Amino acid sequence: MIASLSGKLQARADDTLIVNVGGVGLRVRVTSATAANLDAVGSHVDLFTHLRVREDELSLYGFATEDELRLFETLLTVSGIGPKIALGILSAAPTDTVRVAIAQGNVEMLTTFPGIGKKTAQRLALELKGKVDASGLGEVSELTPLDEDVLNALINLGYSAAEAARAARSVPSSAKTVEDRIRIALQYLGGS
Repeated sequence: MIASLSGKLQARADDTLIVNVGGVGLRVRVTSATAANLDAVGSHVDLFTHLRVREDELSLYGFATEDELRLFETLLTVSGIGPKIALGILSAAPTDTVRVAIAQGNVEMLTTFPGIGKKTAQRLALELKGKVDASGLGEVSELTPLDEDVLNALINLGYSAAEAARAARSVPSSAKTVEDRIRIALQYLGGS
């Protein structure tokens, strides 16, 4: 139906844009990464889109790259994963990280994404096994219990799950206490 759109950015919120295409303002839900990479209101926008048709609603989802769109659509094939959760997953981590976590069956990493519990993470890994290409992308390291405490603390401080996970993984193993690990993670976030 609507595979892409190109127009003027009319308004923006955290995860929603209004894009004026030929005089019509389209509401498009986007990932935080897509929203962050856009210029100011009034600038030109090009998005790849997915149109979700329901009995009582038409919803448009926009992505900066075709790769992000394909992964979104792949996530939607898993039972229990709707557009809101799929968008949350793609907002929490880069597509490569999501692909590797799924391909490796890394349930620990998958449960760090918003809206994903242990059972849903296991379902993601099982149903998408072999459907997600992660060749050449390396590995996603699992979080230790101390890293999980750091991750939760950073999320409670307002950082996204993706930022918190990157910062938690950046902490050297020599830092033994949770307080030291949080301090180092905050320094990492302050420098990035």
